[in-house]
Amino acid sequence: MEIWIGCFIGFLCVIICLLGIKIIVMRKSVQEITEAFAERLRMETNVLIDISSHDRYLCRLAEDINVQLRKLRRERLRYQQGNLEIMDAITNISHDLRTPLTAVCGYLDLLKQTKQSPEAVRYLEIMEGRIEALKQMIEELFGYSAAVTATRETSFEEVALDSALEEVLSAYYAVLVSRQITPKITMPETKVVRFLNRSALSRILGNIISNAIKYSDGDLRISLTENGEFVFENHAASLDELQVLRLFERFYTVETAAKSTGLGLSIAKELTEQMNGTITAQYQEGILQICICFPDMRCFS
Repeated sequence: MEIWIGCFIGFLCVIICLLGIKIIVMRKSVQEITEAFAERLRMETNVLIDISSHDRYLCRLAEDINVQLRKLRRERLRYQQGNLEIMDAITNISHDLRTPLTAVCGYLDLLKQTKQSPEAVRYLEIMEGRIEALKQMIEELFGYSAAVTATRETSFEEVALDSALEEVLSAYYAVLVSRQITPKITMPETKVVRFLNRSALSRILGNIISNAIKYSDGDLRISLTENGEFVFENHAASLDELQVLRLFERFYTVETAAKSTGLGLSIAKELTEQMNGTITAQYQEGILQICICFPDMRCFS
């Protein structure tokens, strides 16, 4: 009797050991799938997920994920192609509008040199203001198509985020003073370095600060953390949550910035994502907060 009990216990121990090994192998395979999936989402690659396990259920899971990755790749390529077509269209339209607009400006200058009644002079001044606004919008459209493709054509380098922020703030110092805005800056004691395109980063920070100048009620707080995150905060009573949700949309403007094309923050979003960063905006208790984070890609290598 004792022999049978001993055999039964031994049999159970063998089963438990086999189940333990099975669980360890499955956990390893799940970890492989998780890491491979995260890498495929982060990088543009045609390599699909492959696991070391021969478990049919895990292999089926990996294959199902590969199917979705193929669909995602097709959608991404279609989006990129459509985005390039939009950029080309914007560039061509902006270029085509420059020539007739230059002619209009020339005839307007000639008309201003002739003798006009006070009412005609007033109308000409209104026309001149509208034409200048149109010229600015065309230049912004042209600059937008160039900005969103800039990082694909230029090299990346090590950039100190704190130094880049200081340079941009220096460039906007006069504008901030004219709006009576004294920014409160918080930076870490150690330098925060990322592998980025320097001019694109300056464009991003400049657009964010320019946006803050438009909507700020007189304050601006900027912080940089050791993990590469910029946080811009300011009171903005003229905004609401629905408007903030649309701030990164192309050509979206709010009434307080009617002269703007609405491209500043969309450019910042495009450039940030091209450099593997993230940008978000939220609005709580009258405070607009925009966060930009550039992860240290060396952690993923």
